[in-house]
Amino acid sequence: MTTESVKLRGNPFHLANSVDYSDDSVVSKTLLKKTTGNITLFAFDTGQGLSEHTAPFDAVVYVLDGQARITIGGQPRSVSQGEMLIMPANISHALHAEKRFKMLLVMIRGE
Repeated sequence: MTTESVKLRGNPFHLANSVDYSDDSVVSKTLLKKTTGNITLFAFDTGQGLSEHTAPFDAVVYVLDGQARITIGGQPRSVSQGEMLIMPANISHALHAEKRFKMLLVMIRGE
């Protein structure tokens, strides 16, 4: 566990201000990591993304800022600030920042 994640426990904080953009990069910041799942903040510069992959568990994306295209099972979806999307387990998905984009990713491992 990082020193910063320890500081966050029990203290209010603003999600979108907790991760910064970096030119031509994807920045990630793990807020909580347990055997049962993870909570991670991401900041994507325009044009950046995550290549197509699968995960053995559902993942929830909450968009904090900007706009992205999330492709699930070959079907692209545009998401923007304030929207949430559930990416189903074992279905391929990819993310591409159409504009600078911040998201909260919640992954919960199940059965």
